[in-house]
Amino acid sequence: MSVDLVTFGETMARLDNPVVGPMRHARSLDLGIGGAESNTAIGLARLGGTAAWFGRVGDDEFGRLITTALAGEGVRLGHTVVDESAPTALLFKERRSGTLTRVQYYRTGSAGSRLSPADVPHDLIRSARVLHVTGITAAISDTARRAVDDAVETARAAGVPVSLDLNYRSALWTPAEAGECLHDLVKRADLVFATEQEARLVVPGDDPAGLAAALAALGPRDVLVKRGAAGVVAYCAGTLHVQPAHKVPVVDPVGAGDAFAAGYLAEFARGLPVAARLATATAAGAYAVTVRGDWEGLPSRADLDFLKTTEDNVSR
Repeated sequence: MSVDLVTFGETMARLDNPVVGPMRHARSLDLGIGGAESNTAIGLARLGGTAAWFGRVGDDEFGRLITTALAGEGVRLGHTVVDESAPTALLFKERRSGTLTRVQYYRTGSAGSRLSPADVPHDLIRSARVLHVTGITAAISDTARRAVDDAVETARAAGVPVSLDLNYRSALWTPAEAGECLHDLVKRADLVFATEQEARLVVPGDDPAGLAAALAALGPRDVLVKRGAAGVVAYCAGTLHVQPAHKVPVVDPVGAGDAFAAGYLAEFARGLPVAARLATATAAGAYAVTVRGDWEGLPSRADLDFLKTTEDNVSR
C-alpha cells in the first residue's frame, strides 16, 4: 500500500520542566516524546495524509511510549525495530526563562543510534510519494548515516522525490563535518529545508534569496530557507517566492521547522502548487509555536481553515 510520506530517525522520550526556571528546581517533569522526523510524520498525518516512520526504540517503557503515541496519531510503524539490547534515548527540555529554551540529549549508545542499512524497508520507500530525511539521522552514528544513504539511493532509483531538512545539531558534529555530509545530500535531494545558518554550512551567501539560489544550483528543485518570524524565502523550479509568517504569540519554538516541513510536504504529496504549499507550511509552523511540546500543537485541516477566517480570540 502506498503512503504519502516515509521518514525515519531517532525519536526520544522527552522530559521537560512545567515551570520556567532551571530544571534543578523543578519538583516534577512532564513526559512526552520528540524527534524531528516523527514530528513531521505526525504533522502530515494530522493534515490528512498517510505517513510511515521507522527507526529503533528500546525494549523499555520509553520505547513503548513512542510507538503508542505515534500509532495513536495515525503514523504507520510496521518496520520499526524494538532493540532489546539498547535503551531509548532521552532529551531534556529546559524552559530556562520566558524566552529561552535549552535542550540536552542523552543518546550515546541508544537504540535509535544503532539504526543501520539492514533496517531500511526498501519496498516501503519505493511506494512513497516522498522520502523525508534529516541531517540529524546522518549525524547520530556511522551506521545511521549509511542508512540515510541507502534510503536516499533507493528512493532515487525508484523515482521517489527526496526531501532533506538540514536540521544541524552542534552537539552531534562540527560545522565542517556537517557541511561535507549535507553538501552531498543536498546534491541528491529534490526538496531542501534549511535555516539561513544551516544553509551557510553548505554554500556561501549573505542573504536568504542568494542562499536559496545557491542551494538550488546543487540540484534540488525546491529550496526553502526558513526565517522564523520573518517567514520563508523559497527558490522553486527557478522562481523566487517570499512568504511572510503569521504573527502569533510564541510559547515554544521547538518543532516549528518540522511543522513547516509537514505542511509543505502534505501539499506537495497532493500535487498542489508552490503557493499553496507555502501557505500551509507557514500556517502549520504558526500553530506549532503557540503550544508547549515538540508536536502537540500541530494543526488539522480544520485548524488551518480556522486560522484563515477567525478575527477574534474566541470561537463560539
